[in-house]
Amino acid sequence: MIPQIVRCFGAPVFVAAFSLCAFAQQPAPAQAMRVWTSANGQKFQAKLVGIEGENVTLLLANGQTSKFALNLLSAADQAAIRGAAAAPSVPAMPNTAPAANGGKPAAPPSATNGKPGAPSTAKTRTWPATVEVPPNSIEITIGEQDAAKRRYVYKSQSFEFVSQDKLAGSVMKEVARTFEATRSLVSALPWGIAPKPPADLGFYQAKLFVTREDYFADGGPQNSGGVYFSNDRIFRIPFPSLGLQLQGKTWFKKADYHGDTLVHEVTHQMMHDFLPFLPKWIIEGTAEYTESLPYNAGRFLAGSHARGLKEYVAKASSHRTLTSEFRPFGEHISMKRDNWESLSANSHSQHLLYFQSYVLVYFFCHLDGDGKGTRWMKYLDAIGEARDEWEQFFRNPLVKMNGDGSYTFPNNLPRPKAKQGEDFGIEKLSILFDGRDAATLEKEIREGFKKIGVKL
Repeated sequence: MIPQIVRCFGAPVFVAAFSLCAFAQQPAPAQAMRVWTSANGQKFQAKLVGIEGENVTLLLANGQTSKFALNLLSAADQAAIRGAAAAPSVPAMPNTAPAANGGKPAAPPSATNGKPGAPSTAKTRTWPATVEVPPNSIEITIGEQDAAKRRYVYKSQSFEFVSQDKLAGSVMKEVARTFEATRSLVSALPWGIAPKPPADLGFYQAKLFVTREDYFADGGPQNSGGVYFSNDRIFRIPFPSLGLQLQGKTWFKKADYHGDTLVHEVTHQMMHDFLPFLPKWIIEGTAEYTESLPYNAGRFLAGSHARGLKEYVAKASSHRTLTSEFRPFGEHISMKRDNWESLSANSHSQHLLYFQSYVLVYFFCHLDGDGKGTRWMKYLDAIGEARDEWEQFFRNPLVKMNGDGSYTFPNNLPRPKAKQGEDFGIEKLSILFDGRDAATLEKEIREGFKKIGVKL
């Protein structure tokens, strides 16, 4: 589960898990890093990168590139920039494409197309058959080991683990492999997600607790086996949820060791910067989807998703979560988070919400339309574009973040066109409906599952 989404008075606060600029990068000019002054007197360090009409692009001291209107700078800086525009060392960024493009305006790169290393378009993406992280590819670095502080630090390629007690090398390697494999899985799925560790931390963060009481004391929700909090970007899990036992002074795996909760919550962690925009059913449904895929020892059988579906349905039914209790799918799709929380009165009703959310994610990934997940990928691409807009906005040095989570910015600084937070994700559900009314979609969902032998 993911009970907290960070917002600033309705707007998502983005902690840059990775940086995507909404414009093409230009060669660095000859000018050096210097102090600039905004129209309201705020000072910041940056290097001039390029000029496009009445807009300027600066390379900030933190390595990020930001683009904003010239009139947001002081009169002296505006004059300096206009004077530099004629200099050959500062590239002017044209508003139109070269003649080879027929003289038409160049299309701006989207969140998943037109950026180095970005996923391909929905039409060319493919679903992976297997995603595997071999055991010999996992390297564990041992950090601080302090019994008095109950602090034992371990690092893999992408994750930093802080445990309350010492873990056997084999346990730590297996836990890390599940983390790394889930990261690889989310990256490989054609969802347009390109996770990278938080730039300011260098590693994804995870905390492991000896007892459930320790876990609850650190904020873990009651009746949960693990949790990812987006406000501090830390995944928390108690040893009992993993199936560990103490032998001597070191923890080892029991016969019933399992990583299901790890896969679910790490999926949230990989989708961190998408979460503020998504309806709750997509947040939980995607994590249930990855958790349902057959997995063993660092290897996901992603192509065996139908097998995972049937095993999931059978397991859910044994827990009294019956498909006969489903609310209309059109109603579930449009559900807002506050309504979700009000319906999560007990474990059974919560399980039902997760179950129906998984069913919907599976349908849009594999049974809807052409069966290739085209509408689903288009929807997530729209979320990625909104994420990029807001991330770019908050990176602007003229946007000042306050300690209470609010922010201020000059009146003449344009806000992103995309709506803020969940409202945008709800609005863009029109991509998934694609002209269908709720009754038609309900019928197609049930017929789609019936064709593969799953009756809803």
